[in-house]
Amino acid sequence: MLTGKQKRFLRSEAHHLNPIFQVGKGGVNDNMIKQVAEALEVRELLKVSVLQNCDEDKDTVAEQISKGAKAELVQVIGSTIVLYKESRENKQIKLP
Repeated sequence: MLTGKQKRFLRSEAHHLNPIFQVGKGGVNDNMIKQVAEALEVRELLKVSVLQNCDEDKDTVAEQISKGAKAELVQVIGSTIVLYKESRENKQIKLP
């Protein structure tokens, strides 16, 4: 689990990032979770945008993706989800 200090650090790191995944009408599926997990291995930190036509609640979507990709949920702000997962191959982010 991340500490409050680490989450604050990750939020500031994620601030300038653009969402690279969008969850829409179809909701969360296995293929999306697999892609998010692969992207996290490369980037460690990413944003997912929940579109207005998504049938599920954004907190539910955040939980499904973070559990499925085995990632830490940094925050849900507006309709944007910030996820972090330490990379095994290319570690870039040094947590405080």
